[in-house]
Amino acid sequence: MGVSSSPILLLAPRINETGLQLRTAAGRRGMRAFTASSWRPPQELTDCRVHLYGGPLFADAVGGALGLGLLEPSAGWLAALPRELTGRTVESATLGAARRLSRPAFVKAPADKHFAARVYHAGGGLPGPELLDDDLPVLVSEVVRFTVEYRLFVLDGTVLAASRYARDGELSVGAPESDGRELAAFAAEVLAASAGQAPLPSAAVVDVGRTPGGWAVVEANAAWASGGYACDPDAVLEVVLRAAGPLGLLPGSDRPFLRELPRVEG
Repeated sequence: MGVSSSPILLLAPRINETGLQLRTAAGRRGMRAFTASSWRPPQELTDCRVHLYGGPLFADAVGGALGLGLLEPSAGWLAALPRELTGRTVESATLGAARRLSRPAFVKAPADKHFAARVYHAGGGLPGPELLDDDLPVLVSEVVRFTVEYRLFVLDGTVLAASRYARDGELSVGAPESDGRELAAFAAEVLAASAGQAPLPSAAVVDVGRTPGGWAVVEANAAWASGGYACDPDAVLEVVLRAAGPLGLLPGSDRPFLRELPRVEG
């Protein structure tokens, strides 16, 4: 049986506020939205053109069986950016190496949330080897304070939507307001760099913010697993559809950014 050409947006069982917004946005463009009832691939969607919005665990559970290509920024993207864009030293490392740190550092796993991303006063505070392997890739960053942070949904090197999501480390959702012009200018610098030495997939989320020393990149994440905050849901949906859809529809340039999915049994 051939794959149905009518696109369907598949949402995780534990649907969040962004998922609800995307379900409504899908309806506005004539797309069917399907909320999964379990963490198994819905059999009725096996021969359909499916796009996904949900967390990494859900994506891993259903992505392979549904033939999805899930785009995510490379683990070393932030570390590959020049310091004038990151505003701090950022290094790619392993969790084993980070455990040996004797200074404060912000440590996080680049993609999945294997452990809390936060400032650790020393490496001894990180999860031990009995919980997570030494060779797990992590990012180790110099500690900086972001006074305000923004989320950008990016498609083909263009920002389609932006939202403030934090002030001084606390949730604060709203429009870019007076920062709009400076935000756009800094985003253009970051995306120009991402067209060269630090490439991104064609669809991604980039978080940036202000520090006491100026603008800086926070991180980049997969659009299909990121909250939309106050972003226009129609624009968010446009990015999500590219970031998580049929593998066969992806351009070759996006292949290096495919998430490795568990093998399908049987």
